[in-house]
Amino acid sequence: MIQKLVCCCIGIFMLMPKGWAFRIDTLQVESPKMQKKVEVIVIVPDKALQGEACPTLYLLHGHGNDAYGWLKAKPELPQMVDQDGIVVVCPDGEKSWYWDSPVDPKCQYETFVSSELVKYIDANYTTIQDRKGRAIAGLSMGGHGAMWISIRHKDIFGAAGSTSGGLDIRPFPDSWNIKEIIGEESQHPEAWEEHTVINQIDKINNGDLSLIIDCGIDDFFLDVNRKFHEALLKRGIYHDFIIRPGIHFETYWNNSIDYQWLFFKKYFDGFRDSQVYAR
Repeated sequence: MIQKLVCCCIGIFMLMPKGWAFRIDTLQVESPKMQKKVEVIVIVPDKALQGEACPTLYLLHGHGNDAYGWLKAKPELPQMVDQDGIVVVCPDGEKSWYWDSPVDPKCQYETFVSSELVKYIDANYTTIQDRKGRAIAGLSMGGHGAMWISIRHKDIFGAAGSTSGGLDIRPFPDSWNIKEIIGEESQHPEAWEEHTVINQIDKINNGDLSLIIDCGIDDFFLDVNRKFHEALLKRGIYHDFIIRPGIHFETYWNNSIDYQWLFFKKYFDGFRDSQVYAR
């Protein structure tokens, strides 16, 4: 059974100006594949609460953070949700890199996010139940996860974003618990090749996904972001790629999410407009 706690972030509400009508839900969502419950934060705009089907943006946190990571990095996120009518879903991905681990049955977060969680959100919230009404983005580890999941599940998500993403794991064989999830690189080199998202690009063609990627000029992930951008160009896949001042830190993400948010809003608005014109 799924436990649901509504408006647990009381401290956040006390800081909000009057006039906002969003709701923040703290959920424990069952994962049949992992046989455990996963904490998920859902920020619901007033439009959805009033019965209007809204698009959904899944936001994935970075390594060492949790479901509250995006609210910490961007405290203004609930107002953005309410203003633009976009449901935001923030799952706790632990230190999983959002893979289905080949060695740990309790770490199956690709399946959780792309299937189990999407089905739960669409069943329990007023959402646009179409790939063009869903996007996924993330920071750092979550940027890798957003690209990994969207490329491999383009039938579920229509757009994806990465900010400061670890878009190639291979230069970091001893970092961020990666070897605990897919094995030591020296012993399982094929797993490292298969589980780095830059090697998944051949699964998509131009137009399959709307993509935005950004990274700070002084970020230690800048080189792998540039190479990911170049790999997309080589395959002829149009995308937004931005390098701006900043390091791998919350101050950068607090700023960068504004630009990604605009990207996704325009993407969703385009789909909404096409639905209106089709009537």
